[in-house]
Amino acid sequence: MQQSARLPTNPPENPDSVAEPASEQSAQRTVEADDLLELLGDEYTYRVFEAVVEKPRTGRELIETTDVSKPTVYRRLQELEAAGLVESTVKIASDGNHCKQFHTTVTSVAVSFDADGFTARLESESRPASARATTDTRPVADD
Repeated sequence: MQQSARLPTNPPENPDSVAEPASEQSAQRTVEADDLLELLGDEYTYRVFEAVVEKPRTGRELIETTDVSKPTVYRRLQELEAAGLVESTVKIASDGNHCKQFHTTVTSVAVSFDADGFTARLESESRPASARATTDTRPVADD
């Protein structure tokens, strides 16, 4: 039996295995599902991740959008980055101000269930580094 889900819809309730780059167009990697589901099962991590999935955001935008404290947002972002679900780029304004902008690295998660338990596979679309860099003409404060 296999279940495939777009991220995020509802936080997972149970942990167990997840996804290594496979092609230039679409990359896959397998990770421990229990680690992934435990991470996304945390209310604050899930709120931060859900906001980043909606659209790339700065730390300040995440604090405002999620109504989560600044230290908690940044701790959860570190955990999401360590898990490979989120990465950051530097957003530079024309006046030289800059801040990090966070975006997802995955487009979907597929969870497979069998007699040995379950595993999860992360999928992402590969993008050249130049497509990830952003430049903005508005002043941006450093979070």
